[in-house]
Amino acid sequence: MASALSDDQILALIKHQQTRDEGFTKLVQTYQERIYWHVRKFLFDHDDANDVVQNTFIKAYKGLKNFKGRSKLYTWLFKIASNEAITFLNQKTRKQMQSLDGTPHAVVDKLAGDPFFDGDEIQLQLQKAIALLPGKQRLVFNMRYYDELSYKEISEILETSTGALKASYHHAVKKIEQFFKDVHT
Repeated sequence: MASALSDDQILALIKHQQTRDEGFTKLVQTYQERIYWHVRKFLFDHDDANDVVQNTFIKAYKGLKNFKGRSKLYTWLFKIASNEAITFLNQKTRKQMQSLDGTPHAVVDKLAGDPFFDGDEIQLQLQKAIALLPGKQRLVFNMRYYDELSYKEISEILETSTGALKASYHHAVKKIEQFFKDVHT
């Protein structure tokens, strides 16, 4: 198995017309799984996550000519994926406003039956607590807790101050703690 290429190597392939498709394929191979799990933690549903990942890479392909290299490729891709996930979630929420199927508990119950979810009961409860968070808090919590991104990286992706991100993360953690206290009392 060939080793992964660096961002600079991928960008060098993309830069030249004759190797552009090969470079993009390497970009997808390098980041697809990481982007998928980032989106999946936000949307919970495998098919929805796949759709958003596909849209992310379509936008990335179209936007590569404008990529200036001021950030790392994964930061740029995470930003696109985060925006796509938020857009998808907002559209889905609008469609489900008249239906009870959009409740956080229904979303997590669907997750429990998902063949791609291999978590135990505690992880399922954590996902339920995360599902109850407001969208931005959920996104910040997932990026910090699961993706282990620094506040600086999250700030670049979401174009928000680190102070606001720290506050969002703090509030998210407090709400999750309260959820577990309420469940176990």
